[in-house]
Amino acid sequence: EVQLVESGGGSVQAGGSLRLSCAASASTYSNCNMGWFRQAPGKEREGVALILTFNGLTFYSDSVEGRFTLSWDKGKNTLYLQMNSLKPEDTAMYYCAARPRALKSSLFKANDYSYWGQGTQVTVSE
Repeated sequence: EVQLVESGGGSVQAGGSLRLSCAASASTYSNCNMGWFRQAPGKEREGVALILTFNGLTFYSDSVEGRFTLSWDKGKNTLYLQMNSLKPEDTAMYYCAARPRALKSSLFKANDYSYWGQGTQVTVSE
């Protein structure tokens, strides 16, 4: 069974940084592509940072490119999302997600993800 446990959210002022963590298992990383989505009130869930786990290639939405960095710590079996230069528009619930590697649709398609964490809130104030 795939379990994803997020942590690291919180409140920060604009320009600050946060690091989100998603604890998973080694088998999850070996069998699934993974990443982070976010959802603000009244908005659709959007992919912000995704990784092709077989080769480590990462992909970012235009809104976070250059500010967010996705990484996998093999020793801790944890997926990290380092978020720098945070903006108020980054405020949202952030979710870690995973889907089988066999799926070939766009990584940013939320509906194709089978496994989700419980979410962690990120709030950025002016």
